[in-house]
Amino acid sequence: MEERHVVQISKELSLKVVQVAATIAMLDEGGTVPFISRYRKEATGSLDEVAITTIRDRIEQLRDLDKRRASILETIEGQGKLTPELQARIMAAETMTILEDLYLPYRPKRRTRATVAREKGLEPLAVLLMEQGQTDPEAEAAYYIDKEKGVETIEDALAGARDILAEHINEDSTARDKIRTLYRTEGVFVCKVMTGKEEEGVKYKDYFDWSEPVAKAPSHRILAMRRGAKEKILSLHVQVDEEKAIAILESAFIKDSCPATPHVKAAVRDAFKRLLSTSMETEIRLETKIRADEEAIRVFTANLRQLLLSPPLGRKRVMALDPGFRTGCKLICLDAQGKLVHDDVVYLHQSPQKDQVESERIKGLCEQYQIEAIAVGNGTAGRETEAVLRTISFGRKIPIVMVNESGASVYSASDVAREEFPKYDVTVRGAVSIGRRLMDPLAELVKIDPKSIGVGQYQHDVDQNNLKHSLDDTVVSCVNSVGVEVNTASKQLLTYVSGLGPTVASNIVAWRDQHGPFRMRHDLMQIRGMGDKTFEQCAGFLRIRDGINPLDASAVHPESYSIVEAMCNDLQCSIVDLMQNPELRDKIELNRYQSEMVGMPTLLDIKTELAKPGRDPRQTLEPIEFTEGVNSIADLKAGMKLTGIVTNVTAFGAFVDIGVHQDGLVHISELSERFVKDPSDVVKIQQKVQVWVLDVDVDRKRISLSMKMPPEKKPQPEDKRQKPKAREGRPQKPPSRKPAEQRPRSKKDEPFGESLGIQLKRRG
Repeated sequence: MEERHVVQISKELSLKVVQVAATIAMLDEGGTVPFISRYRKEATGSLDEVAITTIRDRIEQLRDLDKRRASILETIEGQGKLTPELQARIMAAETMTILEDLYLPYRPKRRTRATVAREKGLEPLAVLLMEQGQTDPEAEAAYYIDKEKGVETIEDALAGARDILAEHINEDSTARDKIRTLYRTEGVFVCKVMTGKEEEGVKYKDYFDWSEPVAKAPSHRILAMRRGAKEKILSLHVQVDEEKAIAILESAFIKDSCPATPHVKAAVRDAFKRLLSTSMETEIRLETKIRADEEAIRVFTANLRQLLLSPPLGRKRVMALDPGFRTGCKLICLDAQGKLVHDDVVYLHQSPQKDQVESERIKGLCEQYQIEAIAVGNGTAGRETEAVLRTISFGRKIPIVMVNESGASVYSASDVAREEFPKYDVTVRGAVSIGRRLMDPLAELVKIDPKSIGVGQYQHDVDQNNLKHSLDDTVVSCVNSVGVEVNTASKQLLTYVSGLGPTVASNIVAWRDQHGPFRMRHDLMQIRGMGDKTFEQCAGFLRIRDGINPLDASAVHPESYSIVEAMCNDLQCSIVDLMQNPELRDKIELNRYQSEMVGMPTLLDIKTELAKPGRDPRQTLEPIEFTEGVNSIADLKAGMKLTGIVTNVTAFGAFVDIGVHQDGLVHISELSERFVKDPSDVVKIQQKVQVWVLDVDVDRKRISLSMKMPPEKKPQPEDKRQKPKAREGRPQKPPSRKPAEQRPRSKKDEPFGESLGIQLKRRG
């Protein structure tokens, strides 16, 4: 069975069988996706994390299908109804839906109308009707009258037989598949507001009288309609053309016209209206929910990845302010390692005189702690606080950066925060989180439940297990792609390192606190719970700067140290020389170091890493300055051009922070002059953008923005062609009236590709 799955997955993903087989084998042995992707390229054929994750998830699905298949076979066999033909069909079923359709007639069920009819002995009559011969149904039904069984009339007998037929039609796998296809291709979501819920459900106003094809409904609308139905604001149904569905069933079950035909037709209609339509609607609602979940989770994880990999400020001394009006601004100072060295409260926004006094205090603290950057939370009073800070003359350049504080309050009240800062209240912890986010977003955000970070789309409506699984994969991928400094990392950050978990991560921190910093990667073997397999998985992603071996600060795995040492011996140089001298690296003949275990992919990675040991793949931080004088939604006017930063990307557009405490929406149609299918193709989280205000609804706190330059703002091209003046007494030549295809072809008539081809030919 496993071999068949390997072949199936290789075909589905267009991969070689050996690649899939090797990947599954390493996953089964406890290998993590980042480790296999980074350090086992020879075995996988250099598959990336996406491909390995897909293989992992698909083999899990197929194994779950096998477990269900075995359970179904055992159940049917126990009933004594398992035929060779049925067994073959069950073994050939490739999806859970097909498998459950085959099992439906044998599934233990509650007492139904068909069950009651069978108890009355009417099944032979139902079989007779389904055969659709020339026998008179009424005459046959008369033999089944039995007052003791509750069959008092001929119609009672025929009605019971029709109930059995209806259940048979409903449970027929071929019929179900045809009707399922109809619902998938021609089904329509029909959404209405519940009576009397118009005012309460105003946020669902767009769906008060809404319908759209099931096949085309986007994720966000499916989830919005479902949420409205869950809150009992909306009614939501999936409908198809009833007569078309019944016609499909009749073509499958009705034979030539005969005395039994009216009864079979009645059973078909009853089967659809009473059984199949309800069953299919439930199936399609679940199927579209899964589809919508997958898309919402995809968007969420893409946003989370971009946020986690936001450019870090790095190891700088930072002052952070959590702004406030009445209660003051909580101020903290951090050293270059992120350690809290001072906390205070400054009372800005009270009066110009008070601002002046407090500004001098801030300036003094910046001097005292040699502050190199200031982080300001973007919540209430954020822009106003930033404005005051920009009036202070520090005597040197200190960048002032607005920091997205989404989730900071969640962190400040968490067990993690209490463990880190047991002697401080939530206000101090929140300010620390803001400051550390500027220094290293990844290291700080891993402490917060990703659902609280504010970059998702209907994250509370999707399957929570699937969401957590995907988010964990994303965090693990980001952490390991950057690498972790083992001597400064928090327990939470270490938890996401390949192969480590909460227990070993805690043990690392405890050992570090007791014995001081690690000097070599192999010192990690002293940690309780760190076996050979765990060390193999995690070592390449842990960094030790300023350690004994310079390779410990790189992504070169300890298992490959001997290769680097061999290179150094051949070139008669040290490891440091090899890292610092590009001319030495150019002399490396990689093919000399190939073996059965080490191939060219690994050797190329080693050479690349030697050039930039431990390099951070994240970009450099570019602070953003919002438009001066625009601090609240009341300051906005249509047509304004503003600077903003993307805070969330959804299937229908992007939300942009423009510094007014309320993000504006750039609808997908306003993202670009060209057609945009997926907003993530155009914008990313934390991207700096220029936007224009389209509309402002102050009461509903809605801001509509555009990234397309308004027509009146676009530079108008000068028409350099001047029409020749007509000479007096001389008639003008009439314009050509020839069809376009008959006129001489000009340069501007050429398709762009052809024109470019001509240019390239001429240049070449």
